[in-house]
Amino acid sequence: MALTKNQRRTRIKNRIRKIVSGTEIRPRLTVFRSNKEIYAQIVDDVSGKTISAASSRDKDISSAKGNKTEIATLVGKAIAEKALKAGVEVIAFDRGGYLYHGRVKSLAEGAREAGLKF
Repeated sequence: MALTKNQRRTRIKNRIRKIVSGTEIRPRLTVFRSNKEIYAQIVDDVSGKTISAASSRDKDISSAKGNKTEIATLVGKAIAEKALKAGVEVIAFDRGGYLYHGRVKSLAEGAREAGLKF
């Protein structure tokens, strides 16, 4: 039986999550991509807390013009700024079952430009 796109992505996501885990010292930057928007969170899996979050729905980003890839870069920069304010410099990147390509890649590059290390 063939898997749907979501079932396939969930399998890949679970395989990644076995390896990538966020700690207090090195939290996990997780990405969720919908058809219209892109969301990013920095999570400490040990305590089960979200340290910071950013998305393309935030006021300052949603007013920006550009295609979805350019907006993903802005989200990456925003999450990096929030993380640095919270005292996080090094993270583990969780692509969430998506290919490291397009919007996911531009979000990661935006976060790197703004000063996050991974």
